[in-house]
Amino acid sequence: MVQYRGTGRRKSSVARVILTPGTGNFEINGKDAKEYFPSEVLLMIIHQPLELTGTTAKFDVKVNVNGGGFSGQAGAIRHGVARALLEAGDDYRPTLKAAGYLTRDARAKERKKYGLKKARRAPQFSKR
Repeated sequence: MVQYRGTGRRKSSVARVILTPGTGNFEINGKDAKEYFPSEVLLMIIHQPLELTGTTAKFDVKVNVNGGGFSGQAGAIRHGVARALLEAGDDYRPTLKAAGYLTRDARAKERKKYGLKKARRAPQFSKR
C-alpha cells in the first residue's frame, strides 16, 4: 500500500501525517476532522494545502497530533500535510512554497524573565 508521510510542527504541537490514495477522508486522532476541531476556521486551515494543489478528493489523510492547543495543532497539521504532499509529487513544491506552507512557523511563547511578571510585563511602577 502506497503511503506518504510528513511531520508538521507549530508552537508545542507535533502532527504525524499519513497520506494514502483515497476519496478525501480526513481523520485526526481516530476522529473525523469536523468532530475534532470545533471551528470552521481551523478546518479551513488544515485543508489549505490539499485545496491549493487540487488533491482534496485524491488522498485520505490520517493524522496523529499531540501537544499544544487547537490553533497550534491546526498549524502543525497544515505543515505536515504540505510535507507529505511533497513526497507524493515534486510538482506541488512551487505552489506550496509560494503559499508558505513548507516553512515551519517559528513563533512561540517567549520565556518569562526574572524580575518581571511575564516575558516583558514589568511590575507596576509607583513613585511612592
